[in-house]
Amino acid sequence: MSMPNSRSLDDVVAALLDDGWVVAAHAVPSELLAPLAQRACELERSNELVSANVGRASSRIHDPEVRGDRICWIEPSTTHRGETALLAWLDRLRARINQRAFLGLFEFEGHYAIYAPGHGYVKHRDRFRDDDARVLSCVVYLNERWCDADGGQLRLHLGNGQAPIDVLPQAGTVVAFLSDRFEHEVLPAARQRASIAGWFRRRAA
Repeated sequence: MSMPNSRSLDDVVAALLDDGWVVAAHAVPSELLAPLAQRACELERSNELVSANVGRASSRIHDPEVRGDRICWIEPSTTHRGETALLAWLDRLRARINQRAFLGLFEFEGHYAIYAPGHGYVKHRDRFRDDDARVLSCVVYLNERWCDADGGQLRLHLGNGQAPIDVLPQAGTVVAFLSDRFEHEVLPAARQRASIAGWFRRRAA
């Protein structure tokens, strides 16, 4: 099972290339997590989070029964030290993947995703039917001292008769998977749940 308990980018990439998905505990350097978690709290207090929608363009709708998170996008030009450090770490990951797999990953787009207790996200894929720009989905968790009883697991559906796996959203854990291949869902949590979620994209044709 692709769950390297390692900080090594090479371990993460190797597992990802083997199976198309990887769950890596302690993958993000611990010194990045506190400023990112603090930033998520600041966004909450300052009402900068907005309810997330589902769909694309004219079909976009807000349906909290389908998707219950509130989000704030991370701008590439950010000067926040935690965000700039994380984007640099993700760019190193992107470069390693491109070296090994030639996926043509060009950029990362991502946002904070905050789920209030009782809210989740039903099973879905991250790639739109009419847009193949999203290649690799990636989630970084920010929740300290999270336990099974808190819920909020990411359920990744592996297909091909394999049982799904549930990933605890513990701080420092990274999940990455091919956006067009794997359905996934966010199970409701008993307390507020925070992450940074996004996609590595290829250049538009």
